[in-house]
Order: sequence, then C-alpha cells, then structure tokens
Amino acid sequence: MIVLTNEGNPNALKLIIAAKLVQQNITVKRALSNETPLGRLPVLELPTGSKIFSISAGMQLLAAPSEEYEIIINKWLEWDVSQLQPAIIYYGTTGIYKTDSTSCLWSLLSEVNNALKEKMYLIKDKNDISLADVSIWVSIWSTIIVTNIGNEILKEYIYLSDWLKNIELLPIIQDSLKVFSLERGLKAITSIQAGSWFPVNSTKSCKSTTNELNLVKDKEVEVVSQEEMDKAMINWNSCNCPNVKEPSYPVLPKKGERNILITSALPYVNNVPHLGNIVGCVLSADIFARYCRQRNYNTLYISGTDEYGTATEAKALEEKTTPQEICDKFFSIHNDIYRWFGIGFDYFGRTTTAEQTEIVQSFFLKIKSQGYVLTDTVDQLLCEFCDRFLADRFVEGICPRCKYEDARGDQCDGCGHLVNATELINPRCKMCSNRPIIKKSKQFFLDLPKLEERLKVWSAKVEKGWSAVARGVTKPWLRDGLKPRCITRDLKWGIPVPVEGFENKVFYVWFDAPFGYISITKRYTKEYEQWWKPNGAEVSLCQFMAKDNVPFHTIMFPAYLLATNEDYTLLKHLMAIEYLNYEDTKFSKSRGIGVFGTDARETGIPADVWRFYLAYIRPENQDSNFNWADLATKNNNELLNNLGNFINRALVFTEKFFESKVPPMEPQEDDLTLLALAQRELTSYLNALEQAKLRDGIKYVLAISKHGNQYMQSQQPWVKVKGTDDDKKKAGTIIGICCNLTCLLSALLAPYMPNTSREIRGQLGLDKTRYGYIPDIIMNMLPSGHKIGKVSPLFTKIEDQLIEELRKKYAGKQETNGAQSKTNNVTESVESSKATTAQRGQLVKKLIYNHDESVRQSHVDILDKLQNKLADLKQDADKCDNAQSAKSKKAEPLHTPEQNGDTGTDITSLEAAITKQGNLVRELKAKEEKSVWQPQVEILLKLKNQLASLTGAKIPDKKSKKKK
Repeated sequence: MIVLTNEGNPNALKLIIAAKLVQQNITVKRALSNETPLGRLPVLELPTGSKIFSISAGMQLLAAPSEEYEIIINKWLEWDVSQLQPAIIYYGTTGIYKTDSTSCLWSLLSEVNNALKEKMYLIKDKNDISLADVSIWVSIWSTIIVTNIGNEILKEYIYLSDWLKNIELLPIIQDSLKVFSLERGLKAITSIQAGSWFPVNSTKSCKSTTNELNLVKDKEVEVVSQEEMDKAMINWNSCNCPNVKEPSYPVLPKKGERNILITSALPYVNNVPHLGNIVGCVLSADIFARYCRQRNYNTLYISGTDEYGTATEAKALEEKTTPQEICDKFFSIHNDIYRWFGIGFDYFGRTTTAEQTEIVQSFFLKIKSQGYVLTDTVDQLLCEFCDRFLADRFVEGICPRCKYEDARGDQCDGCGHLVNATELINPRCKMCSNRPIIKKSKQFFLDLPKLEERLKVWSAKVEKGWSAVARGVTKPWLRDGLKPRCITRDLKWGIPVPVEGFENKVFYVWFDAPFGYISITKRYTKEYEQWWKPNGAEVSLCQFMAKDNVPFHTIMFPAYLLATNEDYTLLKHLMAIEYLNYEDTKFSKSRGIGVFGTDARETGIPADVWRFYLAYIRPENQDSNFNWADLATKNNNELLNNLGNFINRALVFTEKFFESKVPPMEPQEDDLTLLALAQRELTSYLNALEQAKLRDGIKYVLAISKHGNQYMQSQQPWVKVKGTDDDKKKAGTIIGICCNLTCLLSALLAPYMPNTSREIRGQLGLDKTRYGYIPDIIMNMLPSGHKIGKVSPLFTKIEDQLIEELRKKYAGKQETNGAQSKTNNVTESVESSKATTAQRGQLVKKLIYNHDESVRQSHVDILDKLQNKLADLKQDADKCDNAQSAKSKKAEPLHTPEQNGDTGTDITSLEAAITKQGNLVRELKAKEEKSVWQPQVEILLKLKNQLASLTGAKIPDKKSKKKK
C-alpha cells in the first residue's frame, strides 16, 4: 500500500504506525493537495488503485481492532478528528499561537488525562497500544508539547505526560519516525491544515464562548479571488430562481428538453430486502430521481418486483404455497418497506402481469424473425427423485472457477461469474440434496456472437456514462468474446414460450425480467412508447443496480433491443456499485445477521437518517461496511452538531432578535467570501449529482453547513447585535445570509432526506409540500422581511446504549447457538436422508419384477449412494454431538470464588483477591456508570469482611468517618 502525503503531515505518521502494528509494508510518497479530490492528504492508496481519504478508516483498514474494543476505539478516533485536531488547528492556524484557545485545549487534554488514570494506555491496561493511543498521541506529541503551553501541560497532567513519554520510547514509534520524520510544532499544524477537512463539532466542553471551537477561515480567505467575490455579489442580487415544475400525469418526454428515464434493478420477491439491496438500487435511483425533478428535468422513475423464475418457485416450495401467493406476499412487503424509506417511484409495478407476458412474447417472436434466435439441444441436470429439470437456483455445487462451495446454477456468489448448471462440480438438487443426472433438452438460444460487433460499437459510445464498476464488469465479456445464451427453461412458473413444441417451457428469468421495465412503464401510461421508442425526443435511460446485475443490463438487455432492428431507447448511464457488508460480514436473514428493511423501521431511527447514512457509505468504488458506531457518529457529528447546529442557530437567532423576520442584508467582503466558498461546494455538488456520485454529493452539502458554522462563529452576531447601530446592522446581514444558506441547504438536502427538507422549509415559512429548486448559483432566495415559521431542533442524538443494543440484536446467533444450529441442521439432514432412502428402497422393491433390468439397476445404484450418504451424515451427526458435548464441558464455569466474594479461608489469597478487586473497581469508576461498578464494590466489601473476620480487624465505617 502507498501513503500519499504532503511534507511533514503528522496524520501520515498515524498510518505508518498502524501498518507497523501488523507488520505490513507501506510506501510513503510526496503529493500536493491539489492532486487529490477535495485537496485532502494524506491518502491511503490500496493495491486495487482505490483511495481512502479518512485517516481513521485507513488506520482501521491497516490494523483492524478486535470486536471487543471496536466501539471505544471508534469513539476516540472520531473525537480526535472532530474535536482535538480542529482545536489544535485553531491554536496555531495563522503561524502564531492563539492564547484564546488554550483553555479549550486544556479542557480536551484533561479528558485524555482523566482517561489515563491508573492505566498505561487509553483502552487496555497492558503493554500494547491501540489505534486510539496512536492517533491521539501523534496529534498531541507532534503539535502541542513543543509549543508555548507544552511544559505547563506536562506539569499539570501527570498521567498524560507519562503516557506521552512512554509511547515515544516504544520501538515501533522510533522505527516509524525513522521512516517519516517531521518538524513538530507550528509546521506540523500547518501541514495538517493544508491537507485536511474537519467537521464542526459541539464545543460545549469548553467552558466559555471564547473557548468554543472557531475553525477560522484565514487560509481559505487567501485563496478566494476578487473575481469570485464579485461573481458572488452578482449572483446574490439575481432574482430569477425558478420554481420546481408542477407534477403532471403522465410524465412524458418533450422535444428539446432533458428527458430522464430512471430504473432500479427489479428485486426478487423471494426475501425481505436488506440495507445493501436498498442502497444498491431503489434508494440510489430515488436520490437521483429527486435531484432530476428538482432541476426541472422531465423525469420518470419506474421499478417493480421480479416475480418469475426459479427463485420464486423455490421459495414457494420452501413455504409450501404457490408461486403466485409468494409474489403477492413479498410484493406487499417490498412496497411497504420502500414507502417507509420514502422511495418516490412514479410507478412501482411487478412482472406477473398481462402486459409483461404480451411484451416478452412479442419481443421474442420479433427477435426470432430477425434471425437472432438459435435452437440447440443442451445438457441439463435432471433430479430423478424430484422428477424435474434443475434450472438456476434449484441446483447448487462447487464453482468451476473459484471453487466456492455454494455456487448457484446460474451465477456464483463467490466470484460473480455466470455459470451453467452443468458446469458445477459435485452438483446437488437444492430440494432433496441428491445428485442430479445429465439429460438432453431442446432450448432456444440468443445468438450473441451475431450481435457482438453491434454491442461493441454501442458500448464504446456510451460507456463513459457508466460507473467504473459497470465498466469493469462488462469489459471482460466483450474482450473474451460472446457465446450463445440459453433463454428458455424447463419450468412451470414463468412466461410460456409461444412456439409449437415448446409449450411446456418458459422463458429464462433474465430474458423475461429486463422487459419488466417496459411493461411496468406500460402499466403507468398507455403512451409508454414515447419513453421506449421516442419519436424525435432524446431520452437518457439511467439504470441503478449492484454489480452482480451488470451483465444483464450492458450485454443481454441491449442485445435484445438491438436484435429487433428497431429504434428502442438504449442504456446511457449505468450506476452500478460494489457490495455493502454488515459489520465486516455478509447480511444473512437465516442467521439473523444484519439490518433488513423491516428491521430499520423497528429501530426507532428515522427513515431520513437511514437514507443519509446509506448514501454517506454508498459503496461506489469498493465494498463498504455498515457499522453501528459509525452510524451514531455520523448522526451525532454531521447531522446534529454540524448541519442541525448551523440551521438551528441561524433560525433561533432570527426568531429571538429579529421578530422571526429575515433582516436586511448588505454583504461585505467577509460575507462575500462565505458565499464564494459555498458556491464552490454548490458547483461541486451539481457536478457530482449529474454523474450520480451520490456519496460525494452529500459531503458537499455538509461542507456548506460547515462553512456556515465557521462564518457564524468568527463573525459572532450574538456580540454585534448588542453593540452599535452599525454592529446590529452587520448582525442582521450575517443572520440573513445564514437564513438564505439554510434555504439552499433545504433544497440540496431534499434528494437525500426529503422529510427533513420539508421540515426545514416549514421552519423557514415556506410551502412544506414542495421541494425547492436546486439552482446553479447562490442567490438571495429569502428577501428581507420574509417571515419564518416555528423553530425546533431537526435531529436528536443517538445514544451509545441504543447502538449497543441494536448491534447485539442484529449480530446474529452467538457461537454456541451457531454450533447448536449446525448440530440441528445435521440432524435434520440425517432424518431427511433417512426418508429419502426409505422411499427409494420402496421404489426398488416395486421394480424387482420389472423386465427392464437397466431401469431397476439404475435405481439400485441411486439407493446405494443414498445409503452411503446416510452413513456419512450419521458420522457427521456423531461428530457434532461429541463436539457439542465437549464444548459444554469446556463451557462449565471454573471456580472463581472472588467473583462472589468467596475466596476460602486463606489470608494470603484474600489479600491478593482484595487487591485485584480494588484495581477493578478503580478502573470501572474511571470510565463506567455507577450501575456498572456498584456490584463490584459490593464484592470488594464482602472480601474485606471475610479478611476482617479472619484477622479480627475492623473495616472503617465511611459514613462515621465523614461525620468526624
């Protein structure tokens, strides 16, 4: 891995130490801030080419903390970046040390000192440092200790002083300093500031207003040109902000206008969608659709459930019901979940409709008539016991490419490649676990080789509008050459093939499903062809999905449309993403791991917070990870302390000092500087959203409120409003501009957090039923005299206790339960195999008098295999029973009498136990609530009483002692 950093940046040292903690090689390269997105340094560059800009995330990627300490380490890392480092930056931001910030710094350093009482390190009371120690030590050691207040700090905070000295002497630190030397003090502070962006955090820990965190914009002022300020003034005086167009039905494309057709991958109806499913398609598409509507583009967003195919049929067999009942059940579940998440489809449909059947069959016949359909006899897997061909998800086995053991008959979840069922190693029927045989079957194929050149020409023209993930998945298909693809199946649940001799076959779900976009549009409007076969109007088709769906949308669906030789709307923008994992593992409904759509509602966390966080961690270029502690941190710091803090302060000030009316505004240089900085963020936001880079977009929104917080803090309108007439006038300008930025934020936030946007608009005294137009420039949208509404906080803090409860709730079954579950599964397999073997035995008996010896013998062979399989399963069951028994014995609690205050009658043992328990009580009192440490105090007292009874000594009465 590579660390790209500017010269002397202490944050780079943190990454180097983290790498050395796990003995990982890392290369340091110099870079300039203008060479990286948002100008941030250092950057951790992965071998894949992906870049990580968060120091905390980079450190945890290099040296992942154990699950036991993950939450507390995350808190310290977040504290470092959101409170300590910004305070340090302000302390030395202009090349001199600011004495008005020292008391705030002392308050923060006091927190570290208190946390280190009677401990060698922040997290663990033993000789190994954590990432929290590394991060905070580097921040303090490199910047403060060698400055004006350094000696005073070392004298005042003894625990902090010892900690700083001890860590500096560690070999791993000395080795790291040899790799990356830096000049401590002001230069180190300047290096951090040059490559960093800090969220504004609450500063209530600082005791007075002069101690509040004030991230001044001195450096930013230098880089705002006069031209930018002049432009900001011109924009500010513009009064031509358009309104968002009135919604119409049906939404249809228009010549000469932006016409955006948006689809999200159709989710299967065989399960409840989890957070990864939701952000992968419907939520991402919804954010983009809302943005397009707020830009007055003619926008149609359609989606629906994919209801045919083996996934549905398998689920119906599992639940002992019909496929149609499964479709009805899960369509309702999906619909409810998406409504709760605020997904604003123009129409949410399904594929089990008459329109779908009509469109799929007509397209097939058209493609066939154009000569792009082949007929061939193929080998298929047949389960003799179930008496059915095993297509797609009815068969599982070992992937021939990556050797993943549970690959499906259509695609491997291990490597993502498409496979044919007959290619699987050791295939097994999913319904009965028996090994199928290969039998020939006649099927229709799409002649992809015949369409290959046309696909290459088309994709070369449009692939620039695809995400990097989409391009990466598609390239090997076209590079390696296309092969004919089977588009029919020997199944019952699906759209019938309208050709004589194929009446008992249906279309393969991935031939059928993409046409759902067209049939659902037809359900929305009879004029659907204006979108799919536009006559003169230009339509941009934008599709959203996870990477496993990419080949069906960049190869298959375009091939179907091209094969008609008619002018259909083809894909223009494909916004595919990587996978979202859950707490470093995969979502699993069966194992209770992860948050699913129905779970999110039950947490009590608002839907808008879920939308915000999922967009913030959207896996656009690499897999990302849902993390409960991070969710709380982002809510509490970014929403509550940054965005919510800015908006609430601006509106409360208006309410309190200006009778709830926007005051007159006369922008001067410092005000125009703010507007110019916010304009930069707005321009970046527009560029990001136009490319559906949703993760970047939300961060530009937060950057605007960050600038607003800095501006308000530095201008101090609460002081000016009590001063001279000129001061009061200036205070009015400051607050009026902040109210206008709040109005802008309500519009920019709406695609991500629609309910919150409406609430902000209500507090601004605007129509809550509308979302504001997203403009190109920052203008005066709330004129002087505008009456605002009732002001109230927008966000609430997510407490640690709730996060820990939710984390445990959705962490899945515990290890012991998992072992028991495995035992239960093996037992169930034994019983199932017994039944299957018995049934096959009865069949063999019936065939004893059959004249066709080969028929009887084939079943005898199958019976032998079943009996062998049963014997193997019984052995597995015995092993599980023995392992469970051994584990139970191992799990029996050892006799640890000190836990109950019972250590026998040995005085030496009692004294040792009292010492140990006393240390535990002191540790707990330093960092935990009374409810945690009080029981341990009772144990300590019991131990002391036992010792007193042996020695005849008396235990001092604390209450009587106090009275004296």
